Amino acid sequence: MVGAVQRGLSAEQKRDMWARWKDGQSLSEIGRALGKRASSVFGVVRLKGGFAPPARKRSEKALTLADREEISRGLVAGRPFSHIAVNLRRAPSTIGREVARNGGRIGYRAAAADDRAVECGRCPKPCCLADRKKLRTTVARKLQKQWSPEQISGWLKAEYPDDKAMQVSHETIYKSLFIQARGLLRKELSAHLRSRRLMRRASKASATGQSRGQIVDAISISQRPAEIEDRALPGHWEGDLICGSKKSYVATLVERHSRYVMLVRVKSKDSETVVRALVRRVRRLPPGLMASLTWDRGLELAQHKQFSIATDVAVYFCDPQKPWQCGSNENTNGLLRQYMPKGVDLSQYSQARLDKIATRLNTRPRKTLGFKTPAVTLASYIASTG
Repeated sequence: MVGAVQRGLSAEQKRDMWARWKDGQSLSEIGRALGKRASSVFGVVRLKGGFAPPARKRSEKALTLADREEISRGLVAGRPFSHIAVNLRRAPSTIGREVARNGGRIGYRAAAADDRAVECGRCPKPCCLADRKKLRTTVARKLQKQWSPEQISGWLKAEYPDDKAMQVSHETIYKSLFIQARGLLRKELSAHLRSRRLMRRASKASATGQSRGQIVDAISISQRPAEIEDRALPGHWEGDLICGSKKSYVATLVERHSRYVMLVRVKSKDSETVVRALVRRVRRLPPGLMASLTWDRGLELAQHKQFSIATDVAVYFCDPQKPWQCGSNENTNGLLRQYMPKGVDLSQYSQARLDKIATRLNTRPRKTLGFKTPAVTLASYIASTG
């Protein structure tokens, strides 16, 4: 049974996310690694302007959660502040202030007090542009002239070598542009940047080797064995995802030799959902009836390795923007529009209804099969090998 889906990113996931972002990974790569949508990762990264927040470190002088639990136990036991302070090697006034600002003797809770202390400790370092109007104005004017933050920073150091109040790093300028919560430089000024980016990218980031629109470790259709190409033997399938309105989808599978069709209901097009649905359907086939699967270039099968491990089926992919390389599936998708017109909400189709549509197609004679039906053609092969 699948557990409840966790919303948002945990603290550990955020640390992993920022480490991957600083290493130059794309949003898609990070999303797949964390099991989240790329849009969810983008929302977190965009909020911080692409800058990883500094690791927080609690002062050695501050009370810890363990200290607060000791205070809580002391309060329950009715001990005076002085007694609790001795055990913690703290001043009694420290214990008194801690208890007073967190509900008093009766309402004090260690976990709640620690969470409050963490929240109150979120005091970001003031930006030098905040209280230096002349510097802020100068930076804004240079940005309007299409100067880069690095050029502005370098020029300021050369122009005001002895005036630290008129110097600022290029990273600070970027942060002030990309993190609008600072409210220092108007968002419109970022339009003057050469890159026109919305957030900071890592220096290692590059389009080379990234997975935008790509499948990691995809095996090209050009590497598919010859016996698959000539359709001589059954067991080799083509697959695709057809889309309907309201973000609804149905996966289609077509056996290349017999043109036998299977339709699979999927709740969304994220790779984990699609792969899970395909694995369930493929496992219902007779052993050995699916030896390979050729898929269009859609990212819905990005987790093709998991599919292959679960089903022992080799997966090949069409070349980018060449869906006609899966000709059987393309033709079948055209036939399906008779039953599922374009623009219809595919979520209205139950799996039972999809099975009936597949049966209609599989029991229609096909010219390419000598007017035999896909169902009879496939059944004949299964009987001959059984």
